[in-house]
Amino acid sequence: MRRTRDGVKAKNAACDPMIYPPSTLHFFGLLLLLFLSFNSLLFPFLFFYNNFGHFLCVILTTKTHIHIIYIYIYKHKFFPSKEAMTGREILDKMKEKVGINPSNADSGKGKSKMSKHITHGYHLVKGKSNHPMEDYVFAEFRQVNNSELGLFAIFDGHLSHVIPDYLKANLFTNILNEPNFWTEPETAIRKAYNVTDTQILEQAIDLGKGGSTAVTAILMNCQKLVVANVGDSRAVICKNGVAKQLSVDHEPASERESIENRGGFVSNFPGDVARVDGQLAVARAFGDKSLKKHLTSEPDVITEMINDDTELIILASDGLWKVMSNQEAVDAIKGVKDARSAAKHLTEEAVNRNSKDDISIVVVRFQ
Repeated sequence: MRRTRDGVKAKNAACDPMIYPPSTLHFFGLLLLLFLSFNSLLFPFLFFYNNFGHFLCVILTTKTHIHIIYIYIYKHKFFPSKEAMTGREILDKMKEKVGINPSNADSGKGKSKMSKHITHGYHLVKGKSNHPMEDYVFAEFRQVNNSELGLFAIFDGHLSHVIPDYLKANLFTNILNEPNFWTEPETAIRKAYNVTDTQILEQAIDLGKGGSTAVTAILMNCQKLVVANVGDSRAVICKNGVAKQLSVDHEPASERESIENRGGFVSNFPGDVARVDGQLAVARAFGDKSLKKHLTSEPDVITEMINDDTELIILASDGLWKVMSNQEAVDAIKGVKDARSAAKHLTEEAVNRNSKDDISIVVVRFQ
């Protein structure tokens, strides 16, 4: 009797007594090998866990390699890994081996059906840290009855990519489900932020530790923009060439009194930024259950009317704002008419300025 990697006892009658039962990933890998062996044009790199929790790369060249790989696993007592990798991490490893940088960005674009002049584009690039990408973007125009909504957001996770992913899937749904959204959007957004954070905390066992910032922008019928945020992801609007910040950077130093009134403290060690309880560099966030008594997910919300002077909006994570001012960002793309190209240009400029963080950017152009 041996324990699988999930801790469940299982008999190993068909294997050497010293071999642990293979994990589901092993069987999946072997099935994939079988498929590839009969498709001679599909001989890419394949990966398997080794007993150090890493991947072994095998280049398939002949059908006989299935037998060779099986013997390799068997003879070398191929133990299941104690630390499973996420699907995103597996994909990054595969990209590395075939010469594709796992930092390769995701991007996209769209346009309004109500106004041919309004378009959006986004671009993301993974930072230089070893953890998986923790920035998520939401960007789309949505037709609702006889109205149109432009829904744009940046979610920047910390210690987690699960919570920003949850926000991407649920925050706008919760906002639009508020019964007073169309009549009192600011009130509805505040309520939905609170509801969403409560849902995250209630599912902490499944969603894990960590948290996320958020900045959301809702464009209503191409006329009114409602921006909300928690944390340090930022929204900036440009009118007549002048940048104006619409969001509020929720930094521990500026909210020290509120944090201390909740029983927390703000550390400010030499060479480091101010942190809530010596840990978190933002004063408001979704999640972070262990710090929630000293944090809030209450957003700052503002409404901005769109007029003929409005040129563009930038939503971005702090990977951009750490190395570029609001006006610098606007100036860098005011001549780039394609919204996706503008977002990509900003990410490239941030990387050139040695930004090490994940960078995610949404640009909405009105002209």
